[in-house]
Amino acid sequence: MKRPAPSKRIHLARQGVVYSLILCSLILGLGGMGFWMLDPQVETFSDGLWLAFTTAATVGYGDLVPSTHFSRVFAVIVVLLGLAVLSIATASLAAIFVEKKVEVEENQIEEALMQELILLREDVRVLRAEVRALRGEVVE
Repeated sequence: MKRPAPSKRIHLARQGVVYSLILCSLILGLGGMGFWMLDPQVETFSDGLWLAFTTAATVGYGDLVPSTHFSRVFAVIVVLLGLAVLSIATASLAAIFVEKKVEVEENQIEEALMQELILLREDVRVLRAEVRALRGEVVE
């Protein structure tokens, strides 16, 4: 199985970060709207966004908390979705950093292999010339 080129893999990882940040924004926006609609203690949409953020990030400062059964169930959903999306974003960022290091190492290995190949070709050329000389053939 052929692996994608390093620059292609970095591009895919960057796309993963962008998509997960978009998904994270969507979850926070919908979470804020949900908390604003479900919980009577959440008076503004910005309070709903704050509660969605602190819930999804599992911070829970305590300044705003879900107070109804429906908003608590909704909070569980926001936590699960938030953890999933944040872990995907973190994994994508880590993949970018690791891929850059791997790409440098792969380039160094490739250069070393090319040098070895050049030396081996030279050795083969010399050995062929010696064999021809031993056989009495004309050396080019």
